Amino acid sequence: MGYLNVEIKAKCADAAFVREYLIGRGAAFRGTDHQTDTYFNVPNGRLKLREGNIENNLIYYERTNQAGPKHSDFELVKVPDAGKLKEVLAKSNGVKVVVEKKREIYYIKNVKFHIDEVPGLGHFMEIEAGNIGVDLSAAELRNQCDHYMQELGVREDDLIEVSYSDLLLHK
Repeated sequence: MGYLNVEIKAKCADAAFVREYLIGRGAAFRGTDHQTDTYFNVPNGRLKLREGNIENNLIYYERTNQAGPKHSDFELVKVPDAGKLKEVLAKSNGVKVVVEKKREIYYIKNVKFHIDEVPGLGHFMEIEAGNIGVDLSAAELRNQCDHYMQELGVREDDLIEVSYSDLLLHK
């Protein structure tokens, strides 16, 4: 079953402000995850294996590159043996790029927030209004994303159009 996120990625000059805002609004802190995202060569969309101390998933997604809130249609598979899966996918598809990051993970209801530090790229934040476990339309998810962008003071020139993998590939 596929899911939908309406999401943004933005440069984050003040992680402490974002953190304090989230904690002040009762956000559930899930922890700090040290993640390795291995992107594989695929003919359509993006396929990545996320290995972390909190999240371990194979994720396929389709998303347009654009600044501001964008739809991301995705499939998510929990992975019990990431090492073996990575070996098989690397042999069959080839590795496109690997992204290492330190990620703080917070939730307010169905909205997931990340405060990320990506070596070589800098500090970022993400807002993902998603429909996992809730029956919300794309318009409702967009409204949630817009609300938190405004609350967190995300400016248009802070928005990032592409994924960390694209940023690393074009660096």
